[in-house]
Amino acid sequence: MNLVTSVKNFPRNYPLLVKLVGYTIFLLTILLIVSIFSLSRGEYIFSVTKVFSILFSSEGNEIERTILLELRLPRTLTAITVGASLSLVGTVFQALLKNPLAEPYILGISSGGALGAVFAISIGVATFSISAFSFTGSFIAFIIVYLFGRRFGEIDPTSILLIGVMVNAFASALILLIITFVDQSFRIALFWLMGSLSMVTMNKSIFMFTVFFITSLIFIYLSHQYNLISISEENAKQYGVNIQFLKNLSFVLGSFIIGVIVAFVGIIGFVGLVVPHICRLIFGFDNRFVIPLSVFVGGIFMVLADLVSRTAFSPMELPIGIITAIIGAPIFIFLLRQRNYKYNGG
Repeated sequence: MNLVTSVKNFPRNYPLLVKLVGYTIFLLTILLIVSIFSLSRGEYIFSVTKVFSILFSSEGNEIERTILLELRLPRTLTAITVGASLSLVGTVFQALLKNPLAEPYILGISSGGALGAVFAISIGVATFSISAFSFTGSFIAFIIVYLFGRRFGEIDPTSILLIGVMVNAFASALILLIITFVDQSFRIALFWLMGSLSMVTMNKSIFMFTVFFITSLIFIYLSHQYNLISISEENAKQYGVNIQFLKNLSFVLGSFIIGVIVAFVGIIGFVGLVVPHICRLIFGFDNRFVIPLSVFVGGIFMVLADLVSRTAFSPMELPIGIITAIIGAPIFIFLLRQRNYKYNGG
């Protein structure tokens, strides 16, 4: 129970704080290096020096500045935000459900958001209003999973996982049904099903980052409560944690983030599965570390995935959802087969 007794003292536990700051600085440095490298690579290649000169001065011709500032920069910032958001939500969901296989894509929340977005497109809703439909779809999908994934009033990790898979399949079927009846939605629907960063703008990127930033602060602030609930809900109650409120707040905020992400970049699966797993392997199970650090690891992961999607078969671009699925699906199968792998919050 060392983790339990250390939770309240974390602000005064300077060795842990120094360790967290050190990890953060290290990962932030890697994220910056990877981002600069991603900005320099593509069909038009820049030197690192050229990237810095365009970013921080007025150098470069009009074409170079357009490519870097209006195309690649918003895309890279979006990749960071999306990766950080999906990783953050995956980490929180896994802590609450005590299941390392839980993540927005597998639980059907992403598909619910995609269904809402495609439906909005089919009836001609304005672009920014699509996020409201996407959030509604994500939230309805979660409510279905949450209600039918309970046994005797308690969340059953196995049931909620299987229900999520079924919701995922059902939402995908409805999306295909919309495609069948609304021909002009075909290409856009494929965008939502496979995920892509090609349609992002700086305004969309800023909006997504704002939603992510506010929500991430809340999740990080609550990280010690996720520790307590991961160990034992009874212990969490003894330490004054309002478990029902914590779960409801976390799932609503998580669904909102996913709804916004899906509205702008479509379905990108397995990031919320892979990154938290990597973080726990490297940094341990303490959510006071895993939650904030997963933000940076998720950003690094998504920037690299975007770089591969843009350059692997240049000039053709692969949907980024394909890249993350190729990486994430084998890891999901591996975890599913590891019957002895149990989520442990301590």
